[in-house]
Amino acid sequence: MSEERKKILVVDDEDSIQLLYREELEDEGYEVISAMNGEEALKKFEETPPDLVVLDINMPGIDGIEVLRQMKQAKPDVPVILSSAYPEYKQDLASWASDDYIVKSFDMSELKNSIKQHLS
Repeated sequence: MSEERKKILVVDDEDSIQLLYREELEDEGYEVISAMNGEEALKKFEETPPDLVVLDINMPGIDGIEVLRQMKQAKPDVPVILSSAYPEYKQDLASWASDDYIVKSFDMSELKNSIKQHLS
C-alpha cells in the first residue's frame, strides 16, 4: 500500500484555474479538494483538513486575506500559499501571514516547487 496522498485545498473562483491546478497537482500525486469561494473553503478546511492550501485573494464574499486569517487561527501549522494574478498584494502586510505568495501563471513550476518545499 502506498503512503497516503497529501491533500491540497485549492480555493479559486475561476473554473479555468481550478481545472489547471487540479490536473497539474493530481499529476504530481496529490489529492485535490476544490472550493470556489471563501465560505466553501473554510467549511472544507474544517471538514477535510488539508495538508496545504492554495488560496486566491480576489474572490466574491470573504476575500482570501480573511480566509487566510481564519485558517491560520484555526490551524497555524497548515501551510497556506496565496495565489493571485496581482503581484502588488505581495506588499500587503496581511499577505505576510501566508507561507508563500505566488503570482498566477500557466507555468506551474513555481507553485509546484513551493508546495513540495512546504510538504517535505
